[in-house]
Amino acid sequence: MSVRTGTSDGGALSADGPVANISYIANRVWTGGDLPSHLGEEAMLAELAEIQAAGITDILDNRIEWSDEEFVRTHAPNLGFLWNGADDVGQLMPDEWFDAGVAFALDALEDPDAQVLAHCHMGINRGPSMAYAILLATGVEPVAALTVIRQARPIAAIAYDGDALDWWHRADGTPASVAKRHRREVAKWHRDNRLDVNMIIRMMRNNETGGKGDGDPTSA
Repeated sequence: MSVRTGTSDGGALSADGPVANISYIANRVWTGGDLPSHLGEEAMLAELAEIQAAGITDILDNRIEWSDEEFVRTHAPNLGFLWNGADDVGQLMPDEWFDAGVAFALDALEDPDAQVLAHCHMGINRGPSMAYAILLATGVEPVAALTVIRQARPIAAIAYDGDALDWWHRADGTPASVAKRHRREVAKWHRDNRLDVNMIIRMMRNNETGGKGDGDPTSA
């Protein structure tokens, strides 16, 4: 069973052939996974073409383990690109990571025709968490932002949303009482919307390796 998510189904699990592993969220912000390097250059080119056809103008790559920057600049030089790599091992995401990614996105979105893709490897944690920070910076309320991300991409765990929220509170000068309420509401949202992340990562890892993967739940 394929677990790639595409632009046509809003992030539902799909087995309908090659579609770019991206999901539209809101406010001209997308999230998703990387180009399928394990399938070769032809597949990467096909998905890059689909990303462009979706109207995406700028790519924010949040993986520390790899970057598609050279490939994208070679084959789609019109796309804006920022490699803002971070690991995905449950660590505290530093403010500098959000500062750089959100600044890139907001600068791009000043063009009313721009659309930004914040992605990682699988589109489960880092990419959705950065997209969450971007939504916060565009004025979306914390729980509303989590909800629209999960609706658009049901496999998004958004594991670093707490770090993103704390970053935004500091950047925005949010009053302590409001920040406390936000954290309480976000904690309740996670209790009410639990996700079996290890199962999802195993499924996607097996999909990448044709069922031969070891199912190690890392780098999502």
